Amino acid sequence: MRVLLTGAAGFIGSHLCEYLLDRGCEVVAMDNFITGSADNLVEVHDRRGFSFVEHNVTQHIDVEGPLDWVLHFASPASPLDYLELPIQTLKVGALGTHNALGLSRAKQARFLLASTSEVYGDPLVHPQREDYWGNVNPVGPRGVYDEAKRFAEAMTMAYHRVHGIDTRIVRIFNSYGPRMRLNDGRAIPAFMTQALRNEPLTVFGDGSQTRSFQYVSDLVDGVWRLLERGTSEPINIGNPQEMTLLELAKRILRLTESRSEIVFRPLPVDDPRVRQPDIARARARLGWEPRVDTDEGLKLTVEWFKKKLGRR
Repeated sequence: MRVLLTGAAGFIGSHLCEYLLDRGCEVVAMDNFITGSADNLVEVHDRRGFSFVEHNVTQHIDVEGPLDWVLHFASPASPLDYLELPIQTLKVGALGTHNALGLSRAKQARFLLASTSEVYGDPLVHPQREDYWGNVNPVGPRGVYDEAKRFAEAMTMAYHRVHGIDTRIVRIFNSYGPRMRLNDGRAIPAFMTQALRNEPLTVFGDGSQTRSFQYVSDLVDGVWRLLERGTSEPINIGNPQEMTLLELAKRILRLTESRSEIVFRPLPVDDPRVRQPDIARARARLGWEPRVDTDEGLKLTVEWFKKKLGRR
């Protein structure tokens, strides 16, 4: 199976490269390093079946040879990124998705879109099922990411209905693990970096807002199952084990044995109050559910951050 993977040098993309290569796939990796890093691909760069193309997917995409799948993972994905890169975020969700779907059609390849739980916005339904349409502020600062992904889903379904492309949509909930950037801006890398440096852990609001965190190996397993067994309907892939951000901060303090204190800052605009996936569809159709316990995954991630920061 020959696969084009956009956003391959990102946190999730790099893990997916390894997973696909381990299963005998040929992987054409594509990235322009706007948020990804070449360091993430060091372990796969010389592997048989791997090739890399540096390219901005908002420009026309052309890949030599046949393709069986186009996996579109390119996008800034953290609040820090898409607040600093709002136009690029919108363009990769719109133009990038259009170009990736155009390539899929030209190659008669199947297509998978990496969408996000952010399509649900600040949800009024809890937990979030795939048939919930969401509560998104289109003109708020987070709207550039939320609406880019919602548009990308609509574009994917239009190509499925009009051109008959075999498509998949995975709605990814908060994920973590090795290769997250130290300055990623999301809760786990921020808390771990601060804790290991014995700096104050910054909790926004009162910390009562909830998230559900899945380890990256569970996520890529879910993506693989979606390729094999999925349908065109969106499917949530996430860990329904919900916790408050204040509880997460305290867990990381315990795991790192840090002396850091917790400080509170104003809540960002449109920050979701709750986030928890309903994974009944993934269980029924893919036979998938997360296997890595949160504390186990956090321990593995802490060890990676220690090495990255030169800590013992």
